Amino acid sequence: MSNQSPTRQTYDVIIIGGAMMGASTAWFLSDNKDFDGSVLVVERDMTYENCSTTHTNSCMRQQFSTELNVRISQFAADFVKNIRSYMGGDDRVPELGIRSFGYMYFADNEDFADVLRESQQVQRAAGAATQLMTAEEIKTAYPFYNVDDIVLGSINLVDEGYWDGAAVNDWWRRQSRERGVEWVQNEVVAITRNAAGTRVESVTLASGEVIACGQVVNASGPRAARTAQMAGIDVPVEPRKRYSWIFKAEQPLDQDLPLTIDPSGVHVRENGGGTYQCGGHSDYDPAVDFDDYAMDHSMWENHVWPILATRIPQFEAIKVQSEWGGHYAMNTFDHNAIMGPHTELPNFIFLNGFSGHGLQQSPAMGRGTAEWLTYGEYRALDMTPFNYERIPANRPIIEKAVI
Repeated sequence: MSNQSPTRQTYDVIIIGGAMMGASTAWFLSDNKDFDGSVLVVERDMTYENCSTTHTNSCMRQQFSTELNVRISQFAADFVKNIRSYMGGDDRVPELGIRSFGYMYFADNEDFADVLRESQQVQRAAGAATQLMTAEEIKTAYPFYNVDDIVLGSINLVDEGYWDGAAVNDWWRRQSRERGVEWVQNEVVAITRNAAGTRVESVTLASGEVIACGQVVNASGPRAARTAQMAGIDVPVEPRKRYSWIFKAEQPLDQDLPLTIDPSGVHVRENGGGTYQCGGHSDYDPAVDFDDYAMDHSMWENHVWPILATRIPQFEAIKVQSEWGGHYAMNTFDHNAIMGPHTELPNFIFLNGFSGHGLQQSPAMGRGTAEWLTYGEYRALDMTPFNYERIPANRPIIEKAVI
């Protein structure tokens, strides 16, 4: 990695991590007329080769069990569909959309069917178009599924499916730079508090510079706990291995495949051109090393492919085209976002622990964090339930729709 040095010795805001969350926060700060401070984004690897953002499904859904998570995704959908107008009508910005093939949740028992029913009520009350389907209705609409064991399905075909997360990320970075946000490829290796221990005073970079800061944002994905530990604090986020495969079907389906969440935990979706993307993880799901991206090649043959072929018999004859291991930034406390200030270090701001749904939440999370940095409060959408303070207070948010 080639280190780059910042141009200043002090910044109002330093964002540690320049993937989806850091880029969103930087852009929303640059877009807020009430914020006139200096911003530095420190990113370890500007190729983003191994970060969660580049290993994502790049899909969004409205199907959550808590209203706030539904509203966060609704803003994401609005942002993506209207990205050019959000970006000031800049005609270089592409017109984007959402390929709304929906998420299909399958329940193979009455307990999970009840969860889908309860969640649908939350989603419909928030304005989402979620439909519940019997096994017979699923078979009629999607004849390729084997639904012999299915009690109930849940799907939403509005603003739920694939979107171009890479393009959004690229434009957040590009436009924030043009507006004066400074980006460097470097690494924060130490965080120093003031003499009283009540505030972060500076960060030290791998290249040796000590940079003073007004506020610091931990947007370092699966490395969130390592970053927090530099400041002498803890956050319950671990890197967890997630495997992905893109495969081609000898007999492609004749309609779009929703992002199907099998009761086994394996998920698969339309990828286009007769190809499909699926993902899963082993039952044993420990924290892994930050640099461990090794594939478990036995998982495909022994676990994933048999499940796919049982659920969608046309997937008996398929050929893997590519595969990779990536990381979830798993919040082991409650699988939800951790935001806002540390309880004893108020200028250390968390933006961590998205547990697999970070990409779709990044527009609302960046906007909310930028509001907190500017005003000391959330304005567009009240994100305080996600603030860090719930962790020492032992107040988990129970979200039942975590994949």
